[in-house]
Amino acid sequence: MSVEHLPDNKSDGALDTAKNKTREHARHLWEIVGRYTRIEDLTKTGSQPQQQPARKQLYSNTFISVLSVMPYLLVLLFGISFFWDFDGISGTVWARTLQFEGILKILSVSGLIGFLTNWLAITMLFKPAEKRPILGHGLIPAQKNRIAYRLAQTVSKDLINPEIIKKKITESNIIGRYRELSTRYIKSIIDDPEFRRDIKQWVVQYVDEMIADPEIRAALAKRILTQIEEALHNKSFEKIALKTYTFVKGQEMQAIIEEALVQIPTSVESGLDKLDDLLDQLPRKIDENSDTIEDIVTTLLYKLINQLNVHALVEENLRSYDEQHISNIIRSATNEQLRYIQYLGAVLGVIGGFVIWEPLLSVLVLSTLSILLLLLDQLLYQYAAD
Repeated sequence: MSVEHLPDNKSDGALDTAKNKTREHARHLWEIVGRYTRIEDLTKTGSQPQQQPARKQLYSNTFISVLSVMPYLLVLLFGISFFWDFDGISGTVWARTLQFEGILKILSVSGLIGFLTNWLAITMLFKPAEKRPILGHGLIPAQKNRIAYRLAQTVSKDLINPEIIKKKITESNIIGRYRELSTRYIKSIIDDPEFRRDIKQWVVQYVDEMIADPEIRAALAKRILTQIEEALHNKSFEKIALKTYTFVKGQEMQAIIEEALVQIPTSVESGLDKLDDLLDQLPRKIDENSDTIEDIVTTLLYKLINQLNVHALVEENLRSYDEQHISNIIRSATNEQLRYIQYLGAVLGVIGGFVIWEPLLSVLVLSTLSILLLLLDQLLYQYAAD
């Protein structure tokens, strides 16, 4: 046997040509598959961005708008108190004489103090975003790393741990449902006569083009002959039989192999009918092995989930945010409540001003109002529950 029919450099060049043609045909095959499976459409519409949940409105806009007027009203009353503050005016309530002089200044100052202290406390949660020599550092920016750690710990421990994910996968039967959808989807594609026709044409074109090139055919024959020689390296009897066969044929073994390769396209064309049988059997084979497929996919998902370090992933992402970004996340989620707390400070300050002005009467009135509010709240709660 001789393998000198094609020089090594030409053989390597022919194999490179074959690889390039294979890549071109692979791209063509992918275009065919993409045309019938609509892969591009699936990738465009498969993942839609999730909409942000609507913020639950705890307080009506009208209520907050009314409260927002309080600081301006208190500033106005404070200014008026310098010119007129119930000077010399008094009254009697429950046989008790009340002196109204100075009440505007007391109420306005107390209310402004309540508003400003709440505003300052909320501001100090977020500002300064960067540490300053005198002003210090906002609570949330200063504790960014600790917040990231605690949030990551909560998420990984209580929200997105592997056991919870595994449980949800099992309960939802998502793998089985997607396997059934995939089977129906594949069947709808392979039942399309045009898809089968295009696949058959692709196979025939690929084989014809590869075998029709003399250099590629010679390189393939040389590669096959080399493998035959390696397989018969220690088999003397088979070597003698092969040499006898080539002697009887009056041809070199490589030429015989090339002649056999020329017949491949014809054999492929005649055997393409079996491709229909294979495509027809594919959905049934998938259904018959559905349990095995689901077990394999489930096992792979479990292995992937167990390798995920959710805590490290969440903490790393949060740590990558700058202090201002962390503050903006928290502020945007709680802005309505924070505004309510600021303005409520002004209301509570005014109530405190009444206590300063007339302690006993104010405490009695506030206690009565508090009891009435608690009773009303309990009644409304029970009514809503019923």
